[in-house]
Amino acid sequence: MSTLMGHILQDVLPQLPQYQDTPWVIAGCLSVVLGCIVVALGLLRLGFIVEFIPLPAIAAFMTGSALNIAMGQIPTLMGNNDAKGYDTRAPTYLVFGNFFKYIGHCDINAAVGLTALALLYAIRWACGYGSRRWPQKERLFFFMNTLRTGFVILLYTLISYLANRHHRENPKFSILGVVPRGFKHMAVPTVTSEILSKVAGKIPSAIIVLVIEHISISKSFGRVNNYSINPNQELIAIGITNIFGPFFGAYPATGSFSRTAIKSKAGVRTPLAGVITAAIVVIAIYALPPVFYYISNALLAAVIIHAVGDLISTPSALKMFWKVSPFEFGIFWIGVIVSVFSSIDNGIYASVATSGALLLFRIAKARGKFVGILKVYDTPTLGSPDSSGSPPPEGDGRNVFVPLDHSDGVNPSIKPQDPPSGVFIYRLNEGYLYPNAMHFTDYMVAEIKEKTRPGVINPYGTLGNRPWNDPGPRHKTETDFDSTLPVLKAIILDFGGVSHVDVTSIQNLVDVRKQLDRYADLSVSWHFVGIKSPWTRRGLLASGFGSANGQSRSIFSVANVGIIAERESGVNSTSNDEEYTVESDRSQGKQGLSSSFDTVVLPLLSVDCPYFHIDLDEALKATELELGLKQS
Repeated sequence: MSTLMGHILQDVLPQLPQYQDTPWVIAGCLSVVLGCIVVALGLLRLGFIVEFIPLPAIAAFMTGSALNIAMGQIPTLMGNNDAKGYDTRAPTYLVFGNFFKYIGHCDINAAVGLTALALLYAIRWACGYGSRRWPQKERLFFFMNTLRTGFVILLYTLISYLANRHHRENPKFSILGVVPRGFKHMAVPTVTSEILSKVAGKIPSAIIVLVIEHISISKSFGRVNNYSINPNQELIAIGITNIFGPFFGAYPATGSFSRTAIKSKAGVRTPLAGVITAAIVVIAIYALPPVFYYISNALLAAVIIHAVGDLISTPSALKMFWKVSPFEFGIFWIGVIVSVFSSIDNGIYASVATSGALLLFRIAKARGKFVGILKVYDTPTLGSPDSSGSPPPEGDGRNVFVPLDHSDGVNPSIKPQDPPSGVFIYRLNEGYLYPNAMHFTDYMVAEIKEKTRPGVINPYGTLGNRPWNDPGPRHKTETDFDSTLPVLKAIILDFGGVSHVDVTSIQNLVDVRKQLDRYADLSVSWHFVGIKSPWTRRGLLASGFGSANGQSRSIFSVANVGIIAERESGVNSTSNDEEYTVESDRSQGKQGLSSSFDTVVLPLLSVDCPYFHIDLDEALKATELELGLKQS
């Protein structure tokens, strides 16, 4: 966040020269605006929007920011940052190239910076080795590792004091110098339309960075400590912090990974620890500024480089990205490259926009699968060394429905059985919404027409009546289909993977039904399985799907809810699902059914909707029964 704030001020100050000597005014104004927006997001319960920023985009932002920060600090580390013409705030690739151009200007600051950086990594390695070598002292080594930064700063500050105490006006190497004591810029923040107009274009990227840093830290430590966070609560907290921070001279701030890690390891359980931290900070800024005077700038650069180095994605993380999703691996590199060659905010926009485009593409190009039937059995001895001599499976087995193209990893040497002639089972694996509705049904219709024949040879009567875009036969006596293929009779749609539908998708289904009815020259039956949402059910019923439509017999799944006597005594038997062929008695409105044994069974779904089924087995049996009735 600090790096982004620096880039924003660098871009805005030339347009607001009156604030050249008071840049904290712009920073305070931006902080108040960001705080108000983030608080509003939390109060409106819009914290879920952070889920639209995927892990590769976050990793790209963290890596790009780390490279940008580290490269910007290397000139200070090496002492050539004061070389004439060396702009350390340029894009990362230019700073990197110019470093070698001005490498001849390096001075004694390099000795301070490089040794401090080496010492920091040496202490970390030693503490890591010690915690592995003596696990019983892991907690001790953790705190030693955590305090390494403070130790190195104190050590090199002492060295700097001894070297420069008699050379305050002309120090031997670059030092921090005078640090203002206390809150020098406490005031009511200045929020003007002039400032807002100049920073408005930077607000989206600042909000994304603010939210990404805070929520990612919260989630990571929530997983470590086994608790869940409320994103809305986190947004409100960080928003209020940024609203009131400028009254004390603060600029936009977010959560701190290192401070959170220390508190987590120390056993902090309540926000009261923040009060203690704040008290220590207040004491430090009032009592320790004279000590800060001798802190080496090269030392600070080493500390910053060491801190941000852990933010760079590791090779193992990149390998995981590649194995899980090569497309998101590419998104990561797009974000990093744009951050390095342009700016951090452009890198954020690029990675988030590319992730959103990939999400929309996946939704729009979702495609269902035609499934077949496999009779499977359970056998406990198939994996034994002598599986060749295993007894054959016993029992009735059960039906499973798998894609006909073996795309789900089923043994390719096993061929699923096709549904009955003229019947197709189509499984939708994504939400059925307007971006992908046409793609789902176009593929389904194309496959159905390839495996069936029309109900009539020439539905147009004469060749002159045929539409120009119908690539039918050139002569009316010819046919462009295999006459041995069956006529389409029924379609079973597996809606188990569909969570929502909309008006466009339902209308698309209605249009396809009309199209296939004309193609088959009969009323094709449509059965639906696994409808999860009542709104999906409502939309299908409103469009004429699922209702009885004159059907007198069907198959329903019913549950055994116990014997009447047991129910009256308050004892319930184990519920079992069974399937029965029942007469629909809608005139009497019967919903409960009973056998001759006084066992009460209830249908799992409404008997008024015989084309809605609980599973594919029921739908297939109902389809076979219906086709048998039509043929009879």
